[in-house]
Amino acid sequence: MAQVLGGLGAGATLSLGALLAAETSGSSAWSGMAATMATLGAAAAAVPLAALAQRRGRRVSLATGAVVSGVGALLAIAAASLSAFPLLLLALMLLGVGSATGLQARFAATDLATESTRGRSLALVVWSTTIGAVLGPNLFEPGAAVALVLGIPPLSGGFVFSAAAQAGAAAVYALGLRPDPLLTALAEQEAARPAGSAPPERRRGLRVLAENPTARFAVVIIAVSHAAMVSLMSMTPVHLHDHGAGLSVVGLTISLHVAGMYALSPVFGWIADRFGKTQGILCGQVLLLLALVTAWRGAESEAWVTTSLVLLGLGWSACVVSASALLAGSVGAAERAPVQGTSDLVMNGAGAVGGALAGPALVMLGYAGLGLAAAAVVAVVVAWTLTRLASLRRSEPAPA
Repeated sequence: MAQVLGGLGAGATLSLGALLAAETSGSSAWSGMAATMATLGAAAAAVPLAALAQRRGRRVSLATGAVVSGVGALLAIAAASLSAFPLLLLALMLLGVGSATGLQARFAATDLATESTRGRSLALVVWSTTIGAVLGPNLFEPGAAVALVLGIPPLSGGFVFSAAAQAGAAAVYALGLRPDPLLTALAEQEAARPAGSAPPERRRGLRVLAENPTARFAVVIIAVSHAAMVSLMSMTPVHLHDHGAGLSVVGLTISLHVAGMYALSPVFGWIADRFGKTQGILCGQVLLLLALVTAWRGAESEAWVTTSLVLLGLGWSACVVSASALLAGSVGAAERAPVQGTSDLVMNGAGAVGGALAGPALVMLGYAGLGLAAAAVVAVVVAWTLTRLASLRRSEPAPA
């Protein structure tokens, strides 16, 4: 329930933030700062939210993240009313904390899950984002009507829904997430510890990743998959528009891409649980590679570009669901929150880098060249995944 509400708030930010940035700054050149500031906010909040979860539990951490995001929505309304662009940038950064909260929520679903259900538990929370992600970008007209009643700028009306949605999400987390899944998992681990033995050492996320190859593999998969997705997706509207596609075609393409990212995540969770997390990752990497090759070969066709974006969303979903489940199962409860916070930080950082490099790549290489360059990176990861899978099979005990 909280993820549905949080997704609604994030959807409003993505759809209205760029327009409000252009209007408040007086130049469309600043419109890209909406996504940039939201990404920076998500990256900056990842580790602190994880540390708070480790100390106080998921309930407090997730509710806090939702409250901060709601404050960002209120500041966005104030910034629009005052035409204060610097205040809007701060508001968008705080709104980005909602994305970090949503990422942490998917891990909260794994705290008490078993190995055989971890993928499906995580995927269900990811899937619930679909509702908000679809509804959020459609708040233009309702938001304008609310803005008229409240006497605020039309584009800021959607953030009223965002603030209310985040307040609702915070309430659901605070009241409904009982017993706290992470604190319960930590208590179970402590109860299972032999009498007289030392408690497990609490290590920072980077140290765990340096010493745990499985966790390190999962984090790299998440980061590369996210960077590849963001780099191609962010440039697709520009490419389609430059080739004469109408706004309806651009909107349909992005909507289908978002549907691919979330709608089938329970299927990929089942695949990860049924056939193995690494096999699920390989499935996602192959889909990503197919999407990027399709973008390379079909860059001049609207139909093929749309197809590539759907495949890109599906590949991202399979990789993130499977790799997140693998990451959650590769560390103990005492290390789970810091490792997951580091993973989300790396994921958002990779997405920001991918988006930043995609613009110059589009200018220098064209859309087809961008697809080919991203495909080359994913191909290396596919080879790494195949090598890991072969190693796992060799290490399996022979049947008696």
